[in-house]
Order: sequence, then C-alpha cells, then structure tokens
Amino acid sequence: MTKYGFAIDHRACIGCHACTVACKMENDVPLGVFRTWVKYIEKGNFPDAKRYFSVLRCNHCEDAPCTNICPTSALFTRDDGIVDFDNSVCIGCKACMQACPYDALYLDPGTQTAAKCNFCAHRVEVNLEPACVIVCPTHAIIAGDLDDPLSEITQFVSRQETQVRAPEQGTKPKVFYVGADEAAIDPTQTTLPDAYMWSEVNLLDGQLQPRIDEAEARARTVYDIDHPMPWGWKVSAYLWTKSIGAGVAMLAAAAMLRGYGRIPLLATFAPAVALVMTALTGALLVADLKRPERFWMLVVKGNPKSWLVRGAWVLGAYSALLVAWMAGRVLDLPHLVDAVRWPAIPLAALAAAYTAWLFGQAEGRDLWQSPLLAPVLIAQATLVGSASLLLASLFAGGEETQVLMTRVLVASAVGWAALTLVEFSSHSTQQAAKAARNLIRGPYAAWFWTGVALGMVAPAGLGALALVTENSGPMVAGAIAALGGLVFYEHGFVRAGQSVPLS
Repeated sequence: MTKYGFAIDHRACIGCHACTVACKMENDVPLGVFRTWVKYIEKGNFPDAKRYFSVLRCNHCEDAPCTNICPTSALFTRDDGIVDFDNSVCIGCKACMQACPYDALYLDPGTQTAAKCNFCAHRVEVNLEPACVIVCPTHAIIAGDLDDPLSEITQFVSRQETQVRAPEQGTKPKVFYVGADEAAIDPTQTTLPDAYMWSEVNLLDGQLQPRIDEAEARARTVYDIDHPMPWGWKVSAYLWTKSIGAGVAMLAAAAMLRGYGRIPLLATFAPAVALVMTALTGALLVADLKRPERFWMLVVKGNPKSWLVRGAWVLGAYSALLVAWMAGRVLDLPHLVDAVRWPAIPLAALAAAYTAWLFGQAEGRDLWQSPLLAPVLIAQATLVGSASLLLASLFAGGEETQVLMTRVLVASAVGWAALTLVEFSSHSTQQAAKAARNLIRGPYAAWFWTGVALGMVAPAGLGALALVTENSGPMVAGAIAALGGLVFYEHGFVRAGQSVPLS
C-alpha cells in the first residue's frame, strides 16, 4: 500500500518561491493561477517585527471532499493516495473549489476547467520527485510514501511535532507542517491589507475582502495570491427560481388535496409556472458552468455521490411529473392529475431542499453547513410559492384562493424568520461565525437586512393586515415584497459564505 504525502519544514523555508516557479514550469500553469504558492505574514511592530512563510498547495486528503462533490469524477483519488484530476471530463461547475477547505483549486483560464497540485504524478510514475522538491534550496519540502516506514518523509514526520491545516474539517490531509507559525497556516488569525507590497490584489467579488478586526488578529497577511469567489449571481438566481418552481406546485398540490381542485389557478396555472421556473433553474445551472457544452456529462459520467448529480435527478423527475400534470389537464385526464398530486408534494419539497445537501458537500464554506438549511429552503419555497399564487389569484382564482395563500404567506414568513433567528444565533466554527458577521454587519449587511425586511417582516405584517382588514392592497404589497426579499437574501447569503479566506 502506498500513500504519498508532503512534509514542509518551515524552519528551513526562506520564502524564495522556487517551488512556485518550478511548479509552473513543470506543469505549464498559466499566469495568475497557482498550484503551489508561498504566503507571507508578519507579526509584531517595528523594530520587533518578524515575517513567517507558509507553503500552500493541495493537501491530497485521505477523505477528499472535492472528489465527493465533483459531478463527473474529474477529481479522483488514485491507489497511491494522490488526488488527481482529469480535465477532459471537467464541466467547470466550480463545486470542487467550494468543497476544498484549503483553497487549493483554481480554474485554468485556458481550458476553463479545474486544476490543482497533483503531486507531479507524471514524475512520480517514473520514480522522480515532484518538481517543487528538487528545486528547494534548503530541502524544506519532503515528499514520499507515508506508508513506508523507511522513507525519508515517514522518518521525518515521526520525529517531529507536526501540524496540518484545518484539522477540524476531518479531511485527513497529507501535507504536514513542521515549525510553522499557527497564524501562517490559519487564515482566520490574520488581517488583510488594502493592497500588498507588489500588487493590488485582495479584491473579492469586486470589493475589498472583509478584514478581521486588528485587535482580534494575531498577524498581518502581507503577500498572498488572489482567491476569487467561485459562485456569483447565477447561483443566487438559481436559488430564487428553484424556490418559486418548487413552491407553487407544492402548495397547489396540497390545496387540491384539501378540496381546492376545482380552481383552475391551482390545477393548471401552478404546474405551468412551476415547469417554467424549473426550466429556468436548469438553464441558470448550465449557464454557470465554465464548460456548458459538457453539461451532458452529468448524465453519462455522473458521480452518484455528488449532490450536483442527485439534484439533476431530482429536477429531472420533478419536471417529468409537472409535464404529466400539465398533460392531464390539457388532455382532460382527471385520473392522471389525481395520481400526480400526491408525489408532487414530497418531490417539490425535495427540489426545494436538495441544495442544502449540495451546500453541505461544500465543506470549505462553514456558513452553509447549518442543519437548518433544508427547512429554511422549504420555508422560502413556501413563501415565494404562496406569493406567486397570491398575485396570480388577483386575475384568476377568486377570494377563496387569496385568503388561503395570504395565510400561507404569513405563516411561511414567520417560519422563515424563526428558523433564521435560530440559524444565526450560534455557530460551530470560527469560520462560520466570521462569515455570519460579514453577512449581518459586514459588507453584505445591506443585502441581508433588506432581505429580512422585505422577505420576512413585510409579508408577515402586511399579510396579517390584509387578513384583518380584508383589503387586497397590503396583500399584494406583501407578496411583491416576499419575491423581492428572497433575491436580496440569497445574494447576501451566497456571497457571505464565500467571504472568509481559506488559505
């Protein structure tokens, strides 16, 4: 049995970047992206300041989260423990970048596929050491078989006190650090400047990265590489369209089972809107791929462990059910409509909630690991589903539907608010707490509080007012606010989850 790994002796590292240059030359790594890089931090104040280096790269984890979330198994663990990649099947979904707790993956600007350190597997296969090892002038990088008791790396690691990055993630990384300052390998302990000495990087999503309070930080990052956000507005929009697509059919099917089947709005309009919004959800997902022409690989090379693949199965099954529902209405087949109403409710709920498990596989983003995320997504779907049906009922559906959907609107807004309060009351990790702070009172606070005001407070208050006064004005305003509020909330939530540096 072979298990390759690295040991990096920071007592010997001089920060010369030879490893970075050798890696780029050996693997033809384009400008602007890196498989291995050297980060500088500084502690203290002049004249008692000191600089520390940290050599960062893929950790070739024994339990690699990037391989689990990769929808086409483009990332895989070899028999020798090296986590390698096959860019010929990568679709550029960027999920692996979210799953990696070490920020080790990047998008190759030439191929538009993911890439990272692969231990110079082509060299290892012919009994050569990785390029970074042979050029290091102080022999600070040691590579070898951790399962061989006679190998240099095993001997070195067994005699030294070692550290690994982010041990709390449970990935069992195989890059061991000796003599590294804790702040050098834990990015949550450093504050970030507005610009580095040799660059104006440190821009995240077009703005400065949220910084740790000076009093809280143990050190300052003075040199690093760029770490852009992998997911942008298309993912935020996908959450919104999917919520509407799931919510309208889920509520319509439930209402029909409660005796509202005679209302055309619920029996015909709802599945049509659900089908359109679900199709738009799929279009957004494909459009967000860096290699959208390869989306079909989700089917022919799908990784069944990935919730990107499972989510595609769910959306496909849900779309097929909606088509059957519509066919039953158009062809006047009441038995078919009756048959699809029952599975429509759990399948719509699953369509709304599966993103919670997808985000759960994004192990590098602790804010998204909340066990309440699935019920939150269902509450959001119920909210915007009822808001959509409520607005449609002004033109077809009548007062009975308006009252029913207003009640659901109020209940779902209150439910979502309660879940959010519990969700953000405590956090299991420091990274999650910092991301939540960036969302609640940091650079994404305007998005968050606008989402709270429009998506929770306004629908609950205006909906309750409409029920008491029997006035349609507050009802309409509450429904519109709910739809707009979820847009703001999702944008802030997706961005804030990616705002804490991982390396």
